Amino acid sequence: MESQQDINITEEDVVGLMDNFTKVPSFILKRMVSRNLNVVKSFENQIEAYKYQLTDMELLKIEKVMNMPVPELQIILYNAYMSTNKKQLQILADSNAVPFIEKNLNELEKVLF
Repeated sequence: MESQQDINITEEDVVGLMDNFTKVPSFILKRMVSRNLNVVKSFENQIEAYKYQLTDMELLKIEKVMNMPVPELQIILYNAYMSTNKKQLQILADSNAVPFIEKNLNELEKVLF
């Protein structure tokens, strides 16, 4: 089995992991970010059920993204925003979203691993 170091993370991987956030209307996401809400807690049961459908490679990619420094992740999010023009990615790439991203990545780690 491959290790995290052997995995290359692309913008598509990050966008895929953030897919649920891009389905949320941007004004709602902006409010969730500004309030630093724990959205993982709200969807914990769905995440638990979904994790058993993930392949080992998908889990490794998720783990690697979760271990990335948030500013590095935000650069990828901003680049993805520039190529997709999804407002939600721009919101997540903003420096004001750092506490929101950190909180939700930490919570996601608890649920997945």
